[in-house]
Amino acid sequence: MSAVNLPLMDVSAVQRRTLRLLFGTQILAGIGTTVGIAVGALLAARIGGTAVSGVASSALVIGAAALAIPISKITTAYGRRSGLVTAYAVGVVGAVLVVLSTVTGNLPLLLVGFAAFGGGSAANLQARYAAIDLATPDRRARQLAVVVWATTLGAVAAPNLTALADSGGIRLGLPALAGPFAASVLAFTVAAILLFVFLRPDPFLTARAVAPAASLPGRPTARDGFRAVFGNQTARLGVAAVAVGHLVMVGVMSMTPVHIDQEGGHAEADVLRIVGIVLSVHIVGMYAFSPLIGWLADRLGRRVVVLAGAAVLVAACAVSGASGHSTPWLTVGLLLLGLGWSATMVAGSTLLSESVAVDVRAAAQGLSDTLMGVAGAAAGALSGVVVELAGYPVLTLLAATAVIPLVALALRPLPTGPAPSSSGPVGHPTAVNSIDGGATRS
Repeated sequence: MSAVNLPLMDVSAVQRRTLRLLFGTQILAGIGTTVGIAVGALLAARIGGTAVSGVASSALVIGAAALAIPISKITTAYGRRSGLVTAYAVGVVGAVLVVLSTVTGNLPLLLVGFAAFGGGSAANLQARYAAIDLATPDRRARQLAVVVWATTLGAVAAPNLTALADSGGIRLGLPALAGPFAASVLAFTVAAILLFVFLRPDPFLTARAVAPAASLPGRPTARDGFRAVFGNQTARLGVAAVAVGHLVMVGVMSMTPVHIDQEGGHAEADVLRIVGIVLSVHIVGMYAFSPLIGWLADRLGRRVVVLAGAAVLVAACAVSGASGHSTPWLTVGLLLLGLGWSATMVAGSTLLSESVAVDVRAAAQGLSDTLMGVAGAAAGALSGVVVELAGYPVLTLLAATAVIPLVALALRPLPTGPAPSSSGPVGHPTAVNSIDGGATRS
């Protein structure tokens, strides 16, 4: 059944099916992505030495960012199903190349593989937008947040499966650390097949079919997405919230293990254990509370939650930077860092999606994910330099300072009147309160 011929009464049913499918595939994809990331630095260190272990992680981030716009173009032309399946297919190719690099000991092949492996991360990010293509404005943030939360289940399960995947790979004749990437191939492939078979009708094409006539002639381009974002104050706030939250989170989080190792005053045997505890609590902050944050964004407004997230990020930087040798305080700081990231990610992504017309929505979302990836990669690269020259407390101070432009943008009065894509699915008359980005029934 095509999106155009879909009966009006079935739009909510399509949304429910889409959410269930995305929830399941995100668990699989979370396992596939995290299993690979968990051993990626170790694998790179064994093939190319310790100096390149961080480069492998950067290649993955850059790969995901570089794929965001091409995937959005595919989505615009052919729908979410094609975009997500393509991204997972690229992730499969990347995982296969990583496995081949472990067999041959080829470092350039490993780095290319990591970049393509970023397709799995790109798909995970794009899936959150698929969750709200057909959502009514009063439920958009929480439904996006539920899909973000589903990734957590896979990410939490993955570390427990890494050793099993590695031993299974060794039994099949693969080198050590190749097994987890073989498991990623399986996870991404199953997720892609499920989406290809069951993501019908396509939520993006359905949303476009039931929306008002397109505002642009022909097929929208990446340039149209750029114009839609930077010509719209509300969309700019959404993009800024996502990018700044990610920049602060990556910058502080990436150097926290180094801080624990160099400045914590802990015995060598305790460093990894403490790093594991602190980062686990940080991941809980990033994902575990996202459904609650989505609910608050729907109830209180997107801008309110963006401002709250910015305040939590500043508090996280203050607590982390002043923690000294105190592991409990550093853990609290990283928990707050995750919460602040979650608030800016959920509210910002929702605000962006509902503030641009449906015909340029995928292009705008791809641009946002690209900027988020670039911000994270830059923060990760520069944070080490800052810590080397000035120390961890100065890094947290600079990270807190980066939040100021976001707060200034969020405090500016937003334009009045409905957003260009504020209409809910047919049969669900709703309107967006553009003053704070919240949703109200009309």
